[in-house]
Amino acid sequence: LQMIAILDGGGGSGDGGDAGRYDGLTIYEAHVGMASEEGKIASYKEFTRDVLPRVKALGYNCVQLMAIQEHAYYASFGYHVTNFFAASSRFGSPEDLKELIDTAHGMGLLVIMDCVHSHASKNVEDGLGMFDGTDYQYFHGGGKGHHSLWDSRLFNYGKIEVQRFLLSNLRWFIEEFRFDGFRFDGVTSMLYVHHGIGTGFSGGYHEYFGESTDVDAVVYLMLANHLLHSREVLGEPCVTIAEDVSGMPTLGCPVADGGVGFDYRLAMAVPDMWIKLLKETKDDEWEMGHIVHQLTNRRFQERAIAYAESHDQALVGDKTLAFRLMDAEMYTNMTILKEPTPVVDRGIALHKLIRMITFALGGEGYLSFMGNEFGHPEWIDFPREGNGESFHHCRRQWSLAQDTLLRYPHLNRWDMAMQALGNWADLLRARDQYVSLKHEGDKVIVMEKARLVFVFNFNPTKSFTDYRIGVPLLQKYQLVLSSDDVAFGGHSRVDMATEFFAHESGQHGRPHSLSVYTPTRTVLVFAPESALASRPAPDLVPPIPK
Repeated sequence: LQMIAILDGGGGSGDGGDAGRYDGLTIYEAHVGMASEEGKIASYKEFTRDVLPRVKALGYNCVQLMAIQEHAYYASFGYHVTNFFAASSRFGSPEDLKELIDTAHGMGLLVIMDCVHSHASKNVEDGLGMFDGTDYQYFHGGGKGHHSLWDSRLFNYGKIEVQRFLLSNLRWFIEEFRFDGFRFDGVTSMLYVHHGIGTGFSGGYHEYFGESTDVDAVVYLMLANHLLHSREVLGEPCVTIAEDVSGMPTLGCPVADGGVGFDYRLAMAVPDMWIKLLKETKDDEWEMGHIVHQLTNRRFQERAIAYAESHDQALVGDKTLAFRLMDAEMYTNMTILKEPTPVVDRGIALHKLIRMITFALGGEGYLSFMGNEFGHPEWIDFPREGNGESFHHCRRQWSLAQDTLLRYPHLNRWDMAMQALGNWADLLRARDQYVSLKHEGDKVIVMEKARLVFVFNFNPTKSFTDYRIGVPLLQKYQLVLSSDDVAFGGHSRVDMATEFFAHESGQHGRPHSLSVYTPTRTVLVFAPESALASRPAPDLVPPIPK
């Protein structure tokens, strides 16, 4: 009876949300406070004025806001929540946040919130800690209620009062601020009584459905998804995304089918793969089969958000893709006034390749953290005692992406072209994905999706002339995008005006074939004339500012 008061009619759609509105999410992950180039905490109003137009121009369709729930410690990245029913006052007033969301909606952008229901700040004076004088009102008592790695309190999801508190919190943010959904943080910690601490997952079902499963937490997540997908309660279903590293089966299946009900799960193994390759493996030893496997290894009929890097990879102690690729040379050799060094040339080429193959092959949605689209240098480090309370690494140097004497605009233009390609072809909504070639010797991957043919050449030294690739149609193909274009920091070794006619003979298990020139460390994207006839391709190469 108490649950009915929250669900208010209960019969949620259980269908994983609105099938059309939330298909093909391209998420721009953002933190309001660090969104300024100045060494300060930025505001909701500044984000609305300066960042939202940028997100729209890049071509993303969704903004994910971090650190919205009130938190006392800025350097916690918003993950030690002290007041669940308050928007962070550091960034401005609740009305300012509402204006931000309304403005985004006016631009056609969805806005989702990074939601922390996996744990809470242990603070007593300004948090839920010892709220009624005990340590077990909202949390498990004793050591069971303390997360040893996060130094925070753990909810007792078996209590009806806790369920009411957290479900009401979700509904409040939807109804008060008009968020379009939530990315649930730390779901792995919720799903298991060991919270994933010191535990590896081999994929065995006994790891997911055994004594280590926190059934109360699973039920809470099912209730949360039931509520958030209920048209009867909210009018418009919301989108939900799970951050889970364990690979829990059915996490992304509808509640009505016995699943937990999330619309998407984050493909967390993908950025780990790229980091491991860049750290431990020589370029000429990358295994194409391994890359394809990691990008496509996801639960059947459970949608995934793919990403090459998020805020996690940018934190102090880690490195962004760009900084891992080019490191100290980003300080001295990013100028266009001289030829790129081998390190910078490699870094820019691989940055484009990694992001495109992740975008095209890795999931049904895509995510990127703000600034990473143009290869933002260095790392994120919040002001704290250990760094002299400095904001130097807690800001975004947007001017780098506009400086025409530097190479950052090349990567920025590439990200815009990538998003434009995806929007034109409905790439992330397509279900006809097919990999026709994984050539370990040549280091070439050929894939088809949304009627497009992608040719990835990861070979660090070899370009291939008259390279035969399989295609499905006996038609003329047009090259619609090349990462080697000079506008993207390439060498323009491929003429975009060249016409490619399919041969009757097949290749790589496909009925027909093309002969193409594929330069080293590039991706080429081809479209058949039938696709172009029904929907002409946009100009995917933005003009280079003078």
